[in-house]
Amino acid sequence: MKLYNTMSKQKEEFVPLEEGKVKMYVCGPTVYNFIHIGNARPMIVFDTVRRYFEYKGYDVNFVSNFTDVDDKIIKKAIEEGVTAEEISKRYIAECKKDMDGMNIKPATKNPLATEEIGGMIDMIQTLIEKGYAYEKNGTVYYRTRKFKEYGKLSHKNLDDLQSGGRSLLVTGEDEKEDSLDFVLWKPKKEGEPAWESPWGEGRPGWHIECSEMSKKYLGEQIDIHAGGEDLVFPHHENEIAQSEAANGKEFAKYWLHNAFLNIDNRKMSKSLGNFFTVREISEQYDLQILRFFMLSAHYRSPLNFSADLMEAAKSGLDRIVTAAENLRFLKKNAKVESMSAAEEEAFSESGQYAESFEKAMDDDFNTADAIASVFELVKYANTTANVESSAEYLEALLGRLTALTDVLGIVVEKKEEVLDTEIEALIAERQAARKERNFARADEIRDTLLAKGIILEDTREGVKWKRA
Repeated sequence: MKLYNTMSKQKEEFVPLEEGKVKMYVCGPTVYNFIHIGNARPMIVFDTVRRYFEYKGYDVNFVSNFTDVDDKIIKKAIEEGVTAEEISKRYIAECKKDMDGMNIKPATKNPLATEEIGGMIDMIQTLIEKGYAYEKNGTVYYRTRKFKEYGKLSHKNLDDLQSGGRSLLVTGEDEKEDSLDFVLWKPKKEGEPAWESPWGEGRPGWHIECSEMSKKYLGEQIDIHAGGEDLVFPHHENEIAQSEAANGKEFAKYWLHNAFLNIDNRKMSKSLGNFFTVREISEQYDLQILRFFMLSAHYRSPLNFSADLMEAAKSGLDRIVTAAENLRFLKKNAKVESMSAAEEEAFSESGQYAESFEKAMDDDFNTADAIASVFELVKYANTTANVESSAEYLEALLGRLTALTDVLGIVVEKKEEVLDTEIEALIAERQAARKERNFARADEIRDTLLAKGIILEDTREGVKWKRA
């Protein structure tokens, strides 16, 4: 299995620190509002990476945090006249609802920054003792230049960053020893949440949070650190500087980053009016469609979101789900139980699609090519499965399809849809009209239901329906 490592800028063979185990940390969202579809991409991508490792038999310890203390959270709390904790708890709950809709597996641990302050203070103390940090009037700064390898992830040169590194600059610029030094601890401001520390009341800087939470729940060294490419600098670069200076060892072996998401070929932003939350998308589409769409491109390729592309994803997903439904329907009504010799050979032949799926995923998690293999398997199932097929053959094909779609986090079992009472009554009335040979009324009801987006299909087993 090969992974593209941002650190080396090349694909590398994956060799875990501990055989059969994967320690993986993914930077989670700052919870001050509903998550947007840009947040959704790393969630879906790295959930799929995790699922593939598990499919290959690895025991994955998957940690993803919630940043629940931050300037944006405090600003929102002030606007609403509530506590920062109330804001963060509300939006963690909303985030988890959206993640469930996208079929994101719960992390092994979702640490909250506010519950790990003690560990952050200890790590800052260690950095001060080792000469990598210093305190000025209640603010603790990291000595960026003291960490000789600073810039090794983002491939940035410190001298080039001098005075140009706007994202590194903070209030209290004149107190720093160097303009490139960044904050580890900031003093309390009126009306903000704060914690006791050796440097006075205050709260941690953003970067130290992930260094500490990763260390606590995964250890001083991890296999994979992942997130969006916007986090490479300064966030992940600063994490490396903090963690490696404090722990004295390489922080992460592999760094994975997903590319940006654009909306109609433009960068997503509130000012352009093209900013969408996952919740807003869920009002138009099942979030399984959003997931399928996100996986239709390689995670390192920029992805363009548009209504047309979502419709294409909807059609593609429907092809897969319909094939699985067909296999279930045929199996339920199969007249023969055991596979014939010809079917055994046919099922063996279908293994080529699982092999091509794994080949794609082994090549830096190429979900686009993996999905192409799923479509090939769907085509194969549609052409080889029929009313004459044995239950065993149909079950085996369905199992193979489900195993691959599970890796992608795609659910191929249609949700039980509850019809409202008006539609249920119309279907019952139509059945009665047919029995009474009142076909004009039966046809009228069918047309009424079609107008409501309900398609009826009369089969030997009774009436089947689906939404248009």
